Amino acid sequence: MSKLLTKLTIATAEDMNEFGLKVAKVLKAGDLVILTGPLGAGKTTFTRGVGEGLHAIGNVSSPTFVIARTHKREGSEVPLVHVDAYRLASVHEFDDLDIDIEGSIVLVEWGRGFAEELADSWLDVEIERDHTGESEERVVTLTGVGSRWENEEAFA
Repeated sequence: MSKLLTKLTIATAEDMNEFGLKVAKVLKAGDLVILTGPLGAGKTTFTRGVGEGLHAIGNVSSPTFVIARTHKREGSEVPLVHVDAYRLASVHEFDDLDIDIEGSIVLVEWGRGFAEELADSWLDVEIERDHTGESEERVVTLTGVGSRWENEEAFA
């Protein structure tokens, strides 16, 4: 079961960061967020906004070379785990990272196609960009999948 929570056009990197701040307000332990979009779409910018909204400690940047980065949070025992799954080939390789999904908020870039196996519910964030290069606008589609998101209100 999936539920479209919003589809919106985002004009700037600052707006993408702000949208991440909004999404952060509803995230809690056990939430899995799967981010999809081409290189430069804004996945990490969105994640920085989420990190800011969750009061993550340290710089939230793309964990391309380390694959996963865990951020402690001010005032919370629930860490933010940011994963770049670009170099992972399967959910089994993700399992090797030994991430406590139920006790963390986990954002996975490039995880579509296998990260869905990690949880019964997840938030799917798809970011599309103008392929012509004429605009910096992004179209973001936020879909909640599973029972965790069935009663969630649409994001503005």
